Amino acid sequence: MQSKALLAMTWLFLSACNAAPQATPSGPLAPSAKFSLMALRSASEVHFASFGAAKSSLFLHLPAQNASCDAGEADYATFYLQDGGLYLYAASATPQQLFADRSGMGQGKLGYTTGAQPAPRNGERTCFELDEYNDLTLNGAGFLACPNSIDGAWSVWVATDVAQPAGNEGCLGISVRAVEISEPNGCAYTE
Repeated sequence: MQSKALLAMTWLFLSACNAAPQATPSGPLAPSAKFSLMALRSASEVHFASFGAAKSSLFLHLPAQNASCDAGEADYATFYLQDGGLYLYAASATPQQLFADRSGMGQGKLGYTTGAQPAPRNGERTCFELDEYNDLTLNGAGFLACPNSIDGAWSVWVATDVAQPAGNEGCLGISVRAVEISEPNGCAYTE
């Protein structure tokens, strides 16, 4: 019993020390809000993990984004919504917009393009939205996180009828929560 209490106290301490923004129940975000994204999957390795962006993809537990940021290194990616499109926040850089390819070929690929670069052939750029709890969906679809990606990170995909996109194993369904950032750090993320 004492070991369970010690584990619980250790977990609470480590959670409080996390450098990423934490969710607070403050109602729906304003349309102009800048926010981070956090994975929710109880009793899993990715619960409360912040989203990172690199190499035109999104990840959880990414050790380094290697982004070029206005206010120094960023441990997590910052996003905003505009007209149904989901963008990586950059105050002074070329826009980077997310897309999802839910076709049979894309299997839920979630990535981003830079500037005038077109989305992949079956890529969707709009229909991202936050619900009343600030949970993100793409036209009602949720997300998957798959282990063993670059640098030990988890890759993030849009959920489709493919449980193991691109042959990944051990994927988990996740909810994605937006957490408002009061002082966003604009970054240009690697392609």
